Amino acid sequence: MGPSDAEVAVLAAQAGGAVVRRDYAGVHARYAKRGIDFATQTDIDAERAILDVLRRERPDDAVRGEEVGLIEGSRSSRRWLVDPLCGTLNFAAGTPLVAVNVALTDQAEVMAAAVVDPLAERILWTDGTGSFERRAGQDRHLAPCAVSRLVDVNCDGPLDRKFIGGALVADARLRAAFGPRVISSTLAVAWVASGRRAGYVSDGAVGSFGDNVHYAAGIALCEAAGCVVTDLEGGPLRAGRGLVIAADAPTHDALLAIVRAHL
Repeated sequence: MGPSDAEVAVLAAQAGGAVVRRDYAGVHARYAKRGIDFATQTDIDAERAILDVLRRERPDDAVRGEEVGLIEGSRSSRRWLVDPLCGTLNFAAGTPLVAVNVALTDQAEVMAAAVVDPLAERILWTDGTGSFERRAGQDRHLAPCAVSRLVDVNCDGPLDRKFIGGALVADARLRAAFGPRVISSTLAVAWVASGRRAGYVSDGAVGSFGDNVHYAAGIALCEAAGCVVTDLEGGPLRAGRGLVIAADAPTHDALLAIVRAHL
């Protein structure tokens, strides 16, 4: 009997993480994308390492990779979402705030996922029933916690209109109630599941988080850990605009009250 889907997610994310860890603090070839965004050779190599695991363990499944795009599979309802290096600009600048995200979806539902912090060597994973951190071969349940009052805000957004991230960081009410932070990586999403952040807020088009290589794994961790996960108006995430994640209901209510003023 081969590894479970959750174990495959962990193995794949670890393979990508090993490449990121190997290359950190080196000199990186850059490949331009849009605006100031770019990929490095490490993004490409880490994705290749992840794909090698998925091809070996789940050869019939489809894959959508951040760099490679869509690779069709013979079992079309099963699709792996791969972000080999979330926080590329951080990585290239020698800032150790990055994540490797791997998630399996089936009929738009996340079945298993793993988020690896390759530089801190942390492995967070979910099988859809619970969320865990693996250390030295032992798993412990993740426990969301709002005590820190730290809320990460995604400040990557459009240049031609207002967006939630830019408005929130200037909102005195958010700064009075919480400690806003901007690490510019979806590592912060996983941190809500593990208790390192009280919340996370991002703008985004309607339905943009349902099949998203950057967010699927972290959102799955948060949902399985018991976090409150909604769109910016408090409705179902995959049907609405944007994303609000909170460690508990009171924190979620407080964040929504602040966010609503900017919608």
